[in-house]
Amino acid sequence: MEKSRRRFRPLLALYQVWEICWYNFRRWRKNPRIIITFGLAFVLCFLLTDKAVQFSYEYKTIMQVVEPFVWTFGDSNSILLASLLLILLFSDMPFLDTGVPYYLMRTTRFKWVVGQVLYICLAVLVYMVFILISSIVICAKNAFIGNMWSETAAMLGYSGAGQAVALPSSVKTMEMSTPYECMITIFLLMLLYTLLCVLIMFVMNLRKGNFWGIGSVFIFSLYGFLLNPQLFKDALKLNEEQMYIANVATGWASPLQHATYHMHNFGYDLLPRLWQTYIIFGILIFICFLISFFSMKKYNFNFTGGLD
Repeated sequence: MEKSRRRFRPLLALYQVWEICWYNFRRWRKNPRIIITFGLAFVLCFLLTDKAVQFSYEYKTIMQVVEPFVWTFGDSNSILLASLLLILLFSDMPFLDTGVPYYLMRTTRFKWVVGQVLYICLAVLVYMVFILISSIVICAKNAFIGNMWSETAAMLGYSGAGQAVALPSSVKTMEMSTPYECMITIFLLMLLYTLLCVLIMFVMNLRKGNFWGIGSVFIFSLYGFLLNPQLFKDALKLNEEQMYIANVATGWASPLQHATYHMHNFGYDLLPRLWQTYIIFGILIFICFLISFFSMKKYNFNFTGGLD
């Protein structure tokens, strides 16, 4: 009997972690903050992809269905705006409502924090999938699904029209990958960056409180925004050689630049390669998880109200 119980303990632990995660998802039902977050995300996608859609209509060309997502979120500023909306989604971490004492009495603090981290990962994934689907829906009327770059992409990349309308469509992107491959890479980079942002906020909420948690996201985002090679070029009037050094330095030092597709080494410069970026994000995310676990050991739970 004792051996059979030990055999099922890992499954029971996984079930308890999933129950804690699913409890947080049940809080989404009729939650105004969730509705506002996803509503603003759709509006953001509409505003950011509008230039691409208008360009295709103006020149009477069609697009590949994921190209607006690639062009829009291949830019660091768009990634930054999309990640900041997650403050609304996770502003009340670590989600201390009347149901939490029930789970703390029947599990452990470790399982509870793992359930919270699992919820964060899945919620960020849902948010990112929504961003992707929204950008596809917005341009679907004038798009095709074949895995090849469109005439619109060729015009934006080879003619320099992309720079004129502030769309980061580059020849390098089109020559080094296919639309779906590029979309998957950009999606993964955004997912890792936004997940890191939220976990930093989660850690600071546990250690210092919600005010410092939200503040940490703004500081983290400001750090990434300021480490932009274009800002250095405009402020310091850098020449071409100095601009290359600034480009490489910010590409390695800024998490936001790591999340930007074209700021990677595709075989002919010193920028980080994609696999190096994945490792760096993975290490930082794991460190945040460890800090959250050790912070949870000393966390003082304060509940208001009574159990339902």
